[in-house]
Amino acid sequence: MSAITRWEPFKTRWDPFKELEEMEKRLATFFGRVPVRADGDKEAMTVAEWSPLVDITEDDKEYLIKAELPEVKKEDVKLTIEDNVLSISGERKYEKEEKGRKYHRMERAYGSFMRSFTLPDDADGSKVSAEYKDGVLKVHVPKSEKAKPKAIEVKVA
Repeated sequence: MSAITRWEPFKTRWDPFKELEEMEKRLATFFGRVPVRADGDKEAMTVAEWSPLVDITEDDKEYLIKAELPEVKKEDVKLTIEDNVLSISGERKYEKEEKGRKYHRMERAYGSFMRSFTLPDDADGSKVSAEYKDGVLKVHVPKSEKAKPKAIEVKVA
């Protein structure tokens, strides 16, 4: 008599978020970013890259871009305008590990960053100014003279 083995299918547990994580990884890879990995309920302990947060506001004279750059030195920030695109780039350098100091958690991201913004049609890229104070970069983009509304007096004859 031959031994008959009974086949049992593998029991796998369905994770509804696994497909979403896979899609996120594929998109991140497509856009040239290294995805942040988390194993189950464990936190991801490293972040591959970072991007400063910005606020963009407008009034009748200018556009104002405020970028958060904590612990980034002024000389490590570069501002360029090319083909009507304003780019903020730079680097937050990693602190050297000190002997005798234990690191329990490293959540802040370090390394190079870049943010780019297409300037609106009414922006005057030739007159951009910037100031850096307390870890906040303020970029002032004035509106062009031709874009400002002018009041025209209408004379009635």
